[in-house]
Amino acid sequence: MRLPRRRSSRRIVRASSAPRGTTRGVRLLVAHCSVEYEGRLGARLPPATRLVVLKADRSIAVPADTKAYKPLNWMSPPCTVREDQGTLVATNPGGERLVIELHEVLHDVAFELGDDPGLAKDGVEAELQELLARRVAALRDDLRLVRREYPTDIGPVDLLCRDAEGRAVVVEVKRVGEIAGVEQLLRYQERLDLDPALAPTRGLFVATRIKPQARVFAQSRGVDCVEVDLDELRAGAPPDLRLF
Repeated sequence: MRLPRRRSSRRIVRASSAPRGTTRGVRLLVAHCSVEYEGRLGARLPPATRLVVLKADRSIAVPADTKAYKPLNWMSPPCTVREDQGTLVATNPGGERLVIELHEVLHDVAFELGDDPGLAKDGVEAELQELLARRVAALRDDLRLVRREYPTDIGPVDLLCRDAEGRAVVVEVKRVGEIAGVEQLLRYQERLDLDPALAPTRGLFVATRIKPQARVFAQSRGVDCVEVDLDELRAGAPPDLRLF
């Protein structure tokens, strides 16, 4: 005979004094639940056992067990999350809602992770990023830097710039440009395009050498590619850029 699953009590590790329904750190829920998105388009996940992640940046996501990075459904920060009688309701400033019905909670735990030191890049990539942040006009005459390491909920953008027309330009810097780097840039654009103050963004893929397959893929997705010479950037001379 199959026994019914028991609802586990919430177990807090390094619990904060935050009221229920808010998160100072990261909260992980494993629950038999259904999910419904109410916004520009409707979407629904039928009842199943799923992981729900609530983060301190005021975002919520329902990742899949079979996909590496993109959740099945999510609400980007900042959103307001309310919890009432077994339901999580996340609402963003645009009025979109993500409603999660918790039919049965199997595991509920929260952690305070503390300050994140950020992604440590290898020496060449870090140096390239720093040099280009000082001289973004070396990539394109009309660029001005908004911020280096611009934060998103999936990681920091290397350089966020604006062009002469005020459009946001997302710059991803690599030592060697490969398809994976282009995909990373497209994921950043996807996240930033959710912000009306930035959308629609333009993509700029920068490396000392860009592989042909990556260049073709980037161009097919509307991303510009630029090859730079690190030695010339170090010397402060006008770099011999190759724009594709």
